Amino acid sequence: MTLYINACVRKNSRTNELARFVLAKHADADIQEVNLQDEQILPLDEKTLRFRDDCISCGDFSDPIFSYARQFAQADEIVIAAPYWDLLFPASLRAYIERVCVVGVTFAYTETGVPKSLCKAKRLTYVTTAGGFIGERHLGFDYIQAVATQFFGIRDVSMVKAEGLDIAGADVNAILERARNLEK
Repeated sequence: MTLYINACVRKNSRTNELARFVLAKHADADIQEVNLQDEQILPLDEKTLRFRDDCISCGDFSDPIFSYARQFAQADEIVIAAPYWDLLFPASLRAYIERVCVVGVTFAYTETGVPKSLCKAKRLTYVTTAGGFIGERHLGFDYIQAVATQFFGIRDVSMVKAEGLDIAGADVNAILERARNLEK
């Protein structure tokens, strides 16, 4: 199963368009999409954290609060589509990651306190587009890569990006086509 985490906000999102191209390479796979705009996931607050921690301490992961983490742990491959916003990504993706980082579902701690993956996925592709230029430092991708490798044990983490899309005179179609060609 390929898990598609869609953090795109706009109806005609260029990021979503590029991600759909990446997903087309998995045409024979079971693709499950989590559209974060539809899900309306709230950030964790004290009450929710207390409830979640109580469930974790009892080893009971049956509550719907763990549904995203269970789905994430079972994915064979993960594709995340997130536009480049304010050096990062939309807040909905951060709220989703909070729901996915669950001790006992997506990772566990070893006796020495090192996270050990409980996820099946071996590959994660992060797809993004930017109106300006991202350059060498992409805090959103850096964060996703760190969480994927350190908590989820996903070693093959890559980024597909198209940038400079809103610069005056930019050939948007050519920029997107170059990104597609790099992904092939």
